[in-house]
Amino acid sequence: MAYKPQYGPGQTQVAENRRKQMNPDHKLAKLRDVSDKDIVLCMGHRAPGAAYPSCHPPLSEQQEPACPIRKIVTPTDGAKAGDRIRYIQFSDSMYNAPCQPYQRSYLEAYRFRGIDPGTLSGRQIVECRERDLEKYAKELVGTELFDTALTGIRGCTVHGHSLRLDENGMMFDMLQRAVIDKKTGIVKIVKDQVGVPLDAEVKLGKPMDTKWLKANTTMFHSVSGIGFRDDPEYVEYIQRIHSLRTKYGSMPKEA
Repeated sequence: MAYKPQYGPGQTQVAENRRKQMNPDHKLAKLRDVSDKDIVLCMGHRAPGAAYPSCHPPLSEQQEPACPIRKIVTPTDGAKAGDRIRYIQFSDSMYNAPCQPYQRSYLEAYRFRGIDPGTLSGRQIVECRERDLEKYAKELVGTELFDTALTGIRGCTVHGHSLRLDENGMMFDMLQRAVIDKKTGIVKIVKDQVGVPLDAEVKLGKPMDTKWLKANTTMFHSVSGIGFRDDPEYVEYIQRIHSLRTKYGSMPKEA
C-alpha cells in the first residue's frame, strides 16, 4: 500500500487547515495580484529591474569535483546562476491570521526547494537564493497564506503578533510598514521589510473578512476562534511528544 502523508493530527477546522497548507498537492487559493516589482520593493534587497548580484560564478562555469549527489539533485535556478542568499520574514497575528511561524516552516519545506526556514515565537524567516526567493515570496504573499491586515512582512522590529488589533483591524507595527486607506479599505506597503520608506507604495488589497479568517486560520485561539483544548486528538498528540521528549532527556534506565 502506498504511503499517504498525514501532515498533522486533529479533528477541528484549524487542524484541517494546517494539513491543507502543508500538502503540496493542494493548490493554494490566489487572493491578490502581486507583481514581481511589488515583491522586490517589499523585500528591499535590490532595485526593481537590477541584475541579481552573485556570490559565486554560475555552476556551468565552475570546475566542480566529481560527486554523485550533484548528479542526483537538480540545482535551483538561483543556485545555477550563483545568486546570493537573501530572506523574507513574516509576523502573523494571533487573532486568526491565516498562517503562523511553525506552520510556515512546515509548508515551505514541503512546497519549496533549496530553502532554509527559521521559526521563532513571533516571526518566521525563510532564506534562499535571491531569484528563487522572489518566486516563493510571490506565492507566500499572493495566496491564502497571507492577510493584508494580520500578516506583516517584517525584517526587523517584528513585535505585534500578540497585541490586540487596532480600530481598523490591523496588527500593530511600530515601524508602520503597512497602512490602511480608510476611504478605500486597501492596505498599502509604504516601507520595505526593514522600515526604509518606499518611493512608490505597494497596494496589497483589502483585508479578508472575519468569517473567512475564522474558517481559514491555522491558529488555535480560545477567545477569537477554536481553542487548542477543543481538539482532543491534537492535545493527545502534543502530550505524547512532550512525555517522550522528557523521558528521553532524563535518559531513564530500567532497574
